[in-house]
Amino acid sequence: MTAHPDIAHCAAQRLLLAAESGQPCEPVRDLLGSSDIALAYRVQSLLTEHRVSRGARIVGRKIGLTSPAVQRQLGVDQPDFGVLFDDMNCGSDGVVAGDRLLQPKAEAEIAFVLSADLDNDLSDADLVRDAISYAVAAIEIVDSRVRDWDIRITDTVADNGSSGLFMLGEHRVTLNEFDPAGVQMSLTKDGTVASTGAGKACLGDPLAAVVWLARNASEYGAPLRAGDIVLSGALGPMVSVTRGSQIVASITALGEVSATVA
Repeated sequence: MTAHPDIAHCAAQRLLLAAESGQPCEPVRDLLGSSDIALAYRVQSLLTEHRVSRGARIVGRKIGLTSPAVQRQLGVDQPDFGVLFDDMNCGSDGVVAGDRLLQPKAEAEIAFVLSADLDNDLSDADLVRDAISYAVAAIEIVDSRVRDWDIRITDTVADNGSSGLFMLGEHRVTLNEFDPAGVQMSLTKDGTVASTGAGKACLGDPLAAVVWLARNASEYGAPLRAGDIVLSGALGPMVSVTRGSQIVASITALGEVSATVA
């Protein structure tokens, strides 16, 4: 860590208060600076420890800011990652609890589920590929505890990658059955197409995003494990949602997944 630990605790407390009160806070980059990513991940770690201490269980990771369209939307030029907890999974009915969200936006993604740990030679992309059991279509409802989504890289990293909730499709496909970089995505909101994109929009290939995650998660002391869910990043622009919004994401080869904000 490159600054006094009290700074990390202060930033974590600000974000925690925003989450618990339902009132977005000011950016934390006034405490962390705009470029100290390691310090921002320290804040994320403190918040993860807090959630685990309250009974949450880690079920995987999410990769954020992989799509150039999303980077342009938020003014951030590099990917990041956050932690997925069991209570973030909305289940098969796709009902999203709106009272758990502050400033929600929806993204369509490919989710991968791992069958092996990833903590060895992560320079080998084939090793990462071999560790993936299957893929499904996914919707991530991203959220920000920072007011008006006024974020830079340290804000979103500290805020658990601007995570919210997620839901997974039921149609499981192995990597022998499709090419993640070649998929096409369409996301509708209330029956109207609101976002389109492709697999190659996610760091050129969603598998490249998983390789990036495996290396960086291991570097920060939290390697990926068998059974983990990996949300690999948006395939197109994110879409603002409110209570009553009905979202359907369609990804070629993977089928559809839907969500309703209640």
